[in-house]
Amino acid sequence: MGTDIRVSTNQAPPLVGHNVVTADRALVEAITRHGSADVVEDLAPLGAEAGSAEAREHGILANENHPQLTPYDRYGNRIDEVRFHPSWHWLMERAVGHGLAATPWEQDSPHAHVRRAAGFMAWSHTEPGHGCPISMTYASVPALRADDAIAKEWTPLLASTTYDPGLRPPATKRGALAGMGMTEKQGGSDVRANVTEARPTSVDGEYTLHGHKWFTSAPMNDMFLVLAQAADGVTCFVVPRVLADGSRNRLDVVRLKDKLGNRSNASSELEFDGTIGQRLGDEGRGVRTIIEMVAATRLDCVLGSTSLMRRALSEASWHAAHRSAFGSLLIDKPLMQNVLADLAIETEAATALAMRLAAAVDGLDKLDDRDAAHEAALRRIALPLAKFWVCKRTPFMVAEALECLGGNGYVEESVMPLLYREAPLNSVWEGSGNVNALDVLRALSREPEVLTAWITEVGRARGADARLDRAVDETLAMLGDSATLEVNARRLAGRMAACLQGALLVQFAPTEVADAFCASRLGTSYDGVFGALESGDLRAIVDRATPAL
Repeated sequence: MGTDIRVSTNQAPPLVGHNVVTADRALVEAITRHGSADVVEDLAPLGAEAGSAEAREHGILANENHPQLTPYDRYGNRIDEVRFHPSWHWLMERAVGHGLAATPWEQDSPHAHVRRAAGFMAWSHTEPGHGCPISMTYASVPALRADDAIAKEWTPLLASTTYDPGLRPPATKRGALAGMGMTEKQGGSDVRANVTEARPTSVDGEYTLHGHKWFTSAPMNDMFLVLAQAADGVTCFVVPRVLADGSRNRLDVVRLKDKLGNRSNASSELEFDGTIGQRLGDEGRGVRTIIEMVAATRLDCVLGSTSLMRRALSEASWHAAHRSAFGSLLIDKPLMQNVLADLAIETEAATALAMRLAAAVDGLDKLDDRDAAHEAALRRIALPLAKFWVCKRTPFMVAEALECLGGNGYVEESVMPLLYREAPLNSVWEGSGNVNALDVLRALSREPEVLTAWITEVGRARGADARLDRAVDETLAMLGDSATLEVNARRLAGRMAACLQGALLVQFAPTEVADAFCASRLGTSYDGVFGALESGDLRAIVDRATPAL
């Protein structure tokens, strides 16, 4: 007896089975430009796994099955453990195994951070929430270098490619993860308003911490960098989850945050009451000590937002390539081509800038001191610029991509609601838009070399596009009006970031991509609406961005 199978027609098949790395032409070109073809080849297995049906399924399950806090065991003992779904551990195991945590800091490779950045973007297509502990682990190493002994103790574990979860003494583990505890309820980004108190013990460099942390993600990580008030001011501390003798540090998980998105990741409030911490750096220098961790996590905010854009674009263009309406495929409709092309140039511009920033991290170790100085100054100014601009553009871009799928994009069976809820997050983490825009002004006023680096970088495209040249000149003119700088800080940050993106596209992207970007983002009539490109080979831009199996 036969089975009656009713097959839906005119529905796009699931976007699975493609290589997230090699199918992304803009990413491949950026990896090759800042690294080599060998790096692309090395990342191909990661790209294939990230695009697999299995990885996509684990991403869905990790978000549907939220982490659960267990404050006490069955006997009433305080344990403060967070339990995750197996899919979370599947994703974490592979992210660590692919070298996306702190591995680059221990690699003898001129392109270690470019490789890691591209891999982080590609692997984040699977599920963005687990990228948080991966990012904090990556970012912790440059801060730990404030103390050689502490860095030598922790870095090999953080740089390991072995995922070894569970609360045990660090010396017994094959790999470790790091977290960060900066913000408090009364201060938020104003960490100098922190009131958590650090009291020295009789052991050199050891303190007990007393206070509350308002947001600390991934409380099951092995170690946290924490800010607290010592006698000489805000100081940075290394706080292990488990002490060397096997006892658990006094670190109470008060509750897990119920967030808009990022559901797979456990963000928590922590209470310290006699919690052991090891001073990292000098007393009163905590912000300066931890600022390198903040810089690295800001880079990952840019990478993560770019990944969200790319995943949303892939889903939108894939849907349009397989869905018919009014007599032909959506992707053949001129107005849909305009929308998709506009989303594509936004994504490619973000990719180009994100990968340039990753290359700057590799460039800090250049043999030529002048080159290294330029890379350091560019990184200093371009990180808050990109953090402000790319992360700010992402929610708008993802919403437009969702609309391309119509009702199919608005139901929870689609990945688009997950992406949409995630889209605002990176604008909030590691400093909101205002914090980063003001950081741009701070850098410009205190570090004159950063403006020189920005001028040098955009100057490499000077003369190639009149619209870009005009935008650069207008942006520099804004700096001359000191009376209005703060009130216009967002506009300045956005223009400086867009000019950097334009300069990179003019130099390295196909002509149709660079022309469309400069005509829209740097033109005089841009109103911010996606799908309003005035001219150009839109189909070529769309074809370049549409995934192929």
